[in-house]
Amino acid sequence: MCEENQTQVTQIHITGFQSLHKYRSLLFIVFLLTYLFILVGNLLIILLVTIIDHLKTPMYFFLKHLSIADVLITTDIIPVTLDTVFLDEGILLFWGCMLQLYLYSIFLDFQCSLIAVMSYDRYLAICHPLRYSSLMSPELCLKLVLWLWFLASVITSSEFFVFIQFSFCGLNSIDHFFCDLAPIVELTTSDVSILVMQDFIYSIFFLFFPFVFIIMTYFRIFFTIFKISSNSGRRKAFSTCSSHLITVCAYYGTLITVYMAPSGENTSYINKYISLLYILVTPSMNPLIYSLRNHEIKRAMLKLVNVIIQNE
Repeated sequence: MCEENQTQVTQIHITGFQSLHKYRSLLFIVFLLTYLFILVGNLLIILLVTIIDHLKTPMYFFLKHLSIADVLITTDIIPVTLDTVFLDEGILLFWGCMLQLYLYSIFLDFQCSLIAVMSYDRYLAICHPLRYSSLMSPELCLKLVLWLWFLASVITSSEFFVFIQFSFCGLNSIDHFFCDLAPIVELTTSDVSILVMQDFIYSIFFLFFPFVFIIMTYFRIFFTIFKISSNSGRRKAFSTCSSHLITVCAYYGTLITVYMAPSGENTSYINKYISLLYILVTPSMNPLIYSLRNHEIKRAMLKLVNVIIQNE
């Protein structure tokens, strides 16, 4: 509860990028164009995987859901960010800010887990090709994705339930461009030790364990590839997992950068700009990675274009 001389926070002021005021128009255009590219690129992947028969495989099924998560996480954050950049400051209702944080946490946890599942899919495809179809059935793929959404929602909800018990009195301004956990926690007048411990434990399950699992699967994958006698066979095997490997580096590289950033007076300021990597840069990479490096996606795009032309 707030003391008599304090007021309950009802709005959250987001400072955004006030230090870059003179570049406000340029920032707005860059953010808007990047957001549109993320939407168009990922929605195109979702459409292609849904309607093109030869893309209805486990790898592309998981890629479709990764694209869905990319669209959701950027749509949760970027429209508010665009408003903040345009006005030099953003104002969200307190519970609107909490909702943004809640949805962002679910989508991020889902992405981290899904990328680990995608590495398992590549492991089966390369290390156990003869049993791949039976092991990674469409039913199993669907169950895995549903379970990941369920676990991400339950875990985030349990942490959020603790979070909303805190008191927010007086201070209501954060030096960020969206309602991230760290800057919001700095506003509370309650003891956050339980939340910090809870967040640390959940980070182990959704960040550390999946990352270790990915490393282990790729050790097995590389070991299997190096055992292939022909150069063409090794290149073909590596090409089946190279796009996913780039995705792993992009997602976990940016997240580790945020978590490993040195603490200090400018930590929140630094994290604000590092956060742009996994909010804007990483979601825009999937369409590039899988369209430029993947012949199946290119073939599907040409097929879709031909269908459109024929219908006209």
